[in-house]
Amino acid sequence: MVYEAGQRPLSALAGINLTVGRGEFVSIIGPSGCGKTTLLRIIGGLQGPTAGRVLIDGRPPQQAQREKQIGFVFQDPSLLPWLNVVQNVRLPLQVNGRRDSTTGKDPEGLIDLVGLREFSAYYPHQLSGGMQQRVALARCFVTAPSLLLMDEPLGALDEITRSDMRFELLRVWRSAAAGCTVVFVTHSIAEAILLSDRVVVMSPQPGRVAASLDIDLPRPRDAAIEETQEFVDYTRLLRGVLREHALA
Repeated sequence: MVYEAGQRPLSALAGINLTVGRGEFVSIIGPSGCGKTTLLRIIGGLQGPTAGRVLIDGRPPQQAQREKQIGFVFQDPSLLPWLNVVQNVRLPLQVNGRRDSTTGKDPEGLIDLVGLREFSAYYPHQLSGGMQQRVALARCFVTAPSLLLMDEPLGALDEITRSDMRFELLRVWRSAAAGCTVVFVTHSIAEAILLSDRVVVMSPQPGRVAASLDIDLPRPRDAAIEETQEFVDYTRLLRGVLREHALA
């Protein structure tokens, strides 16, 4: 991806070659400005690359988008303030003419799954940051996407809430979206290890895939796994990879 910026073009991504398997949870880490968000936007068809192509199950991302096979969760939950929780979750079904409540996921069931049954009539301004992000999770799963793209979805939360939401995300992903592929952008090494089947490390600008590390930890995962020697070893290994590529 090359941006025409002033008198000199800016190369944001170069030589990216990445395959993500069906049902795999892949985290992407790297320094600020290395192109993680740009890569995620290109994968999802929100912008086109300068060169190269993306295929989702053999199709261009724009086609997968039209078929509502891609879900997005960003750092900002982007809830509509004039809609309550259940209305925000139901919205993707209502705006998509080819899906209705009989072909997507049950909004009330998803709200219950993320632990907000008692808050279904509340409006966004009445919810904490963590609760708003739970609504955003329920909303993205309501169309039953096969691919979920997440860009620092927990980045705006305080550390305690963020820690809890990591396990909430794993629980909801396992319960509501079995087989759903996830590509997750984060700056946190511990978060990447805890969530992922594989961690992809990107180099400084222009962003390239510098390394790919399989995370062989048992699922389901809970807080105790962070105290294991295996987790500590993966953390040390990833930090070493980051140093090797001058990212630390």
